[in-house]
Amino acid sequence: MTTAHPDAPLPELSVVIPIYNEVDSLPRLIQAIDEALSPSGLQFELILVDDGSRDGSYRVLQNWAARTPWLRCLALIRNYGQSTALQAGFDAARGGFIVTLDGDLQNDPRDILSLVQILKDRPDVDMVSGWRKDRQDATLSRKIPSQIANALISKVTKVRLHDYGCALKAYRARVIHDLRLYGELHRFIPALAAEVGANIVEVPVRHHARSAGVSKYGIDRTIRVMLDLLWIRFTMRFLHRPIHAFGGIALVMLTLGLGVLAWLGFDKLVMGQDIGGRPLLLLGVLLTLVGTQLLAVGLIGELLIRIYHEPAGRQQYILKSGESRTTD
Repeated sequence: MTTAHPDAPLPELSVVIPIYNEVDSLPRLIQAIDEALSPSGLQFELILVDDGSRDGSYRVLQNWAARTPWLRCLALIRNYGQSTALQAGFDAARGGFIVTLDGDLQNDPRDILSLVQILKDRPDVDMVSGWRKDRQDATLSRKIPSQIANALISKVTKVRLHDYGCALKAYRARVIHDLRLYGELHRFIPALAAEVGANIVEVPVRHHARSAGVSKYGIDRTIRVMLDLLWIRFTMRFLHRPIHAFGGIALVMLTLGLGVLAWLGFDKLVMGQDIGGRPLLLLGVLLTLVGTQLLAVGLIGELLIRIYHEPAGRQQYILKSGESRTTD
């Protein structure tokens, strides 16, 4: 890992790019970042996070870092995935603004300054998300599935964007440092940022066809994204009130199950009917047991939320900038 010199001034901008088997693109990527940012006079750092590449990408990064003062390289011990690689870059970033993009040069580094300028000009904006309006990808295998996914994610999260999958995004550092990424959550950063009060705008950006390497995306990634979407929806609605997620269903099942058992009990004790072989008995027992289990899960969730927040003094909220919390 390469680290910044302790006496070096803090950069105004940190560019974070995850890298996985992009050895053919790296020289052109670093040169493109240099050509896009160096003439501006902006103090910046480029953080390239090698996510367990097996094609010699990290050796190339080390060679470039040795002669490039604004380049920092991080190497993960194995391939963790894009979310973890981005998290490593965010943890290392020192700039007041943080920009992310992919390492395959489909995103255009020349768009970086325009996104950062929006953050500078508009103090009310915390995140600028790129929109690949003229996307240079295959229609059937990439564009159409992406459009469906964007519509679904927007509907579920209530954060309306045209292009959740665009890696080119700019953030105020204080916003991104409030987030933690796992799984495939990098796709849902706008929704996660909105949860901590970020104001988000979306602007069209340039997009180029891939000129080197191969795409890392497949159907297995789509499945993981869908599962993470369920998690996002759950956390946005029920993170601080898990009993509400499970309690309603539990009460319905308990009411139905106990009602069925009460009816069968009346049938047996008062009417003298044989209920041992009736499927309704099995249904009543099943509803009662499942309802009890769901209620127990909700109560355990409530206990875990309190254990998470109270012993360590973690806040359940974030105050707006400029406001402070006082304690007696």
